Amino acid sequence: MEREPNRLLQQLIAEAGFSHKGLARRLNDLGAARGTPGLKYDHSSVLRWISGQRPRDPVPSLLTEIFALRLGRRVTSDDLGMPVISPLDLGQEFTHTWQEGVATVTALWRADVERRRFLIDSTFAIGAGSVGAIRWLTFPTEGRPSGMGARRVGRADIVAIREVTRSFGELDNRFGSGRVRSSVVRYLDNAVSPLLKDGSYDDATGKQLATAAAELTRLAGWMAYDMEQHGLAQRYLIQALRLARGADDQTLGGEILAGMAHQAIYMGQPAHALDLARAAQMAARSAGVKTLLASSQVLEAHAHAGMGDTRSCSASLNEAERAFDARRPADEPPWLSYFDEAYLSAKFAHCFRDLGEGEQVVRHAHRSLDMDSRYVRGRMFNLSLLAAGLLQSGELEEACQVASGALALSGELQSARSRSYADDLRRRLKPYRNERPVRALRERELSTAV
Repeated sequence: MEREPNRLLQQLIAEAGFSHKGLARRLNDLGAARGTPGLKYDHSSVLRWISGQRPRDPVPSLLTEIFALRLGRRVTSDDLGMPVISPLDLGQEFTHTWQEGVATVTALWRADVERRRFLIDSTFAIGAGSVGAIRWLTFPTEGRPSGMGARRVGRADIVAIREVTRSFGELDNRFGSGRVRSSVVRYLDNAVSPLLKDGSYDDATGKQLATAAAELTRLAGWMAYDMEQHGLAQRYLIQALRLARGADDQTLGGEILAGMAHQAIYMGQPAHALDLARAAQMAARSAGVKTLLASSQVLEAHAHAGMGDTRSCSASLNEAERAFDARRPADEPPWLSYFDEAYLSAKFAHCFRDLGEGEQVVRHAHRSLDMDSRYVRGRMFNLSLLAAGLLQSGELEEACQVASGALALSGELQSARSRSYADDLRRRLKPYRNERPVRALRERELSTAV
């Protein structure tokens, strides 16, 4: 079957005044600068593309950068006559080059904005997370990302991304991800994507841009996790990890790996979570950040608890406590401030709940409630933990009183995880459904619903 000629590419070449040989030479040179050495395209390659052959990645994204620089305007793959074809595994790979990573993450944002069915229906893939962690650990340090596009990226652009991340993070904690996630994804697609694809920035600014984009991408992934869109969340977290590698940000990379472990535990995959938590610990030690080390060690403990390994869980909890006591918050990133004594206590309570040690759950869950009032969703989780611990300890009436508060908060949040915690409480209370405190709790729920 004869291919249809690519007239859009032919027109752009004419407009830019490139010879076929000159365009191929620029492509090879830019590929080498972007971490893809060894490209050997020539004038005959360009002729084949004009004839309708589609080049392999990362050629389309490199060509958009070449034409944008020459013409002084944004040029997309659609303008080249090479529209992005979203593979079903889009976002699951930790790519080998910065340029490929930018092409992947921006395509993921665009597909998410468009509510593409393959993303909505995507499932969690253990292998993808494992490969991402391995590549994070084994990947050689990259040169800081640089861009040669038409739009100058400055400090104000970086500050704006970080302020958006902070603001939406606060809203997420107060109201649940369902109220805000779509706005975050639109911002990534509309504001951050052009900076990565078409921006002009030096090495230092490129590193800051990569870190800021990684932080917001991580937040979008965490929000998808909160809505129990687990396949989508995993893809975002892997791409956030790739962006963090572009910035060589060990602390942020460790935090993302810890988030991936958190999700794996929630999904009942403790062995996978254990691998991810240990990878996060390696990043934390490399960065010298004790709070992150404590966070990843307590996740390791939770993974052990999920496998019923009491001894290993206890050992990891002791290590987490030692790391936490040695932390220096003033020397650590402000976004790690959420991991305070209340948060650590909540993680301890999770471990003991899964091990069935009710008295320990109650002890640590009580401490966890001495928390920042802005973390409404976190309070719902911690009340649920306390209610579960009280129930495990045989304190049915007090458990129902605490459960009432947890269930009330759940109704105010747009958070699938909150609903799951509420459902777990109801399941735990079901064997006592004929007892007076449980009947009274159920009646309060029904009256509130009306």
